[in-house]
Amino acid sequence: METKWLEDFVSLAETRSFSRSAQLRHVTQPAFSRRIQSLEAWAGVDLVDRSSYPTTLTPAGQTLYAQALELLQSLQGTRAMLRTHVSAGHDVIEFAMPHTLAFTFFPGWMAGLRERFGPVRSRLMAFNVHDAVMRLVEGGCDVLIAYHHPALPLQLDPERYDMLVLGQETLAPYAQPGADGQPRYRLPGATAQPLPFLAYAPGAYLGTATEAILRQAGVPIHLDRVYETDMAEGLKLMALQGHGLAFLPSSAVRKEVAQGLLVPLAPAHEPPWCLPLEIRAYRARVGQRPSPRRDLQALWAHLAADAGVPSQA
Repeated sequence: METKWLEDFVSLAETRSFSRSAQLRHVTQPAFSRRIQSLEAWAGVDLVDRSSYPTTLTPAGQTLYAQALELLQSLQGTRAMLRTHVSAGHDVIEFAMPHTLAFTFFPGWMAGLRERFGPVRSRLMAFNVHDAVMRLVEGGCDVLIAYHHPALPLQLDPERYDMLVLGQETLAPYAQPGADGQPRYRLPGATAQPLPFLAYAPGAYLGTATEAILRQAGVPIHLDRVYETDMAEGLKLMALQGHGLAFLPSSAVRKEVAQGLLVPLAPAHEPPWCLPLEIRAYRARVGQRPSPRRDLQALWAHLAADAGVPSQA
């Protein structure tokens, strides 16, 4: 039995909806349903009454719900104590974020933070977006930094997590320039000559954002998907070698654009070929943490002041 099954079950008991809980747990609904079924197989009884809507628990499910809350709270408390032992004396703040932000945003942001706030002992953990979010949800980091767009929300419960906006980002198409300094490719391409497209692998957050751009364009788009990877840095390197066009965050290509190694395919980063994104920071609310740390509280208060919002420390 895995603890995430219990977390899934608690979410289902509280939302009374498989689809809503799947969103909150950042998994597909079929995968979420399989995990609930696995928990029922482990327990040896039905925990969910599937004959009614909204979803209700069976008597056995109600018993497990109460026990699961106690067990998960105890485990989180134990984990917090263990992490306190590990970080005792050096107050390391653990950041989780997608690979792209780890490469492009975090180094410069941390340098500016140290100038304004003072020394910060930090540990950076880079994941795909799903795993970075789960790191926060499961108590494995202090702060999550991630992209946000209203059409692509992370589904983090605002009752459980505080949020601050750290900055703005633009996802836009870039390519190697030709001899005349202009982009080698022109959107939207043509049926007879589709443009070589450097794409994100299925499931990547920036890939979903790119699909949103292509949908909003309002014209037929002709692309030949010649390469894909999970990371924007990988796409940038391929674009620099002239293999095709890629939709990249502006922070990832700032230096290359200034040097003339890459050029934007869309003027002034305007729609329909561009998508504005926020860079957000999230933390578990104080009431969700067994023992709030002074260093983390001070950092969050500073970030809140920078963002111009009242601190909830």
